[in-house]
Amino acid sequence: MIASKVLSSKTLRERPDFAYILDAISPGSRVLDLGCGNGDLLYLLKQKGIRGQGIEKDEDAIVECIRKGVYVHHGDIDEGLSHHEDKRFDYVILNQTIQETRHPGDIIKEGLRIGKRVIIVFPNFGYWEVRFRILFQGKTPVTDLLPYRWFNTPNLHFLSVLDFEEFCQLRGFTVEDKAFFTDLKQVKFSPNFFSKLALFQIR
Repeated sequence: MIASKVLSSKTLRERPDFAYILDAISPGSRVLDLGCGNGDLLYLLKQKGIRGQGIEKDEDAIVECIRKGVYVHHGDIDEGLSHHEDKRFDYVILNQTIQETRHPGDIIKEGLRIGKRVIIVFPNFGYWEVRFRILFQGKTPVTDLLPYRWFNTPNLHFLSVLDFEEFCQLRGFTVEDKAFFTDLKQVKFSPNFFSKLALFQIR
């Protein structure tokens, strides 16, 4: 139990987006985490009394989820979510997942069908370091948040804070909350330029 608490505290210190999500969701809520990875977020949600389950396609990540005792389905969200009922969940989470999907707009729309709210977190391609590397090096940037090269990256889409805000306006989605982060702290000023990570809660 002590080791679990230490792990939880360490994860929350290193992932301010996780801390923000945990703050936003009340105990007893039903959560679906699309592309849940190794289950760290689901594990923290479970510790708070939130009923969570995940969908993940990577088999090694699924093994990690099982070790943490979180409920996960093996599946590819790009293949559809039609088997989930309308408004089955209070929250649907896409944490650094949406940029890796083939049809992000369709997946977000489906998320809003099966969940009352959707929380989306993505790496901000408008971050100043990314801009400067493109400008001065003339190459696809490799950073701590975008650590892959063009030929092996899982990212199919590169979007900024402004891109996502425009997307929500075009689709008629209501942004209920948003937060921006760099390393271990929250960004309040000019987030499209200074934040590495963006979080939006929409309905």
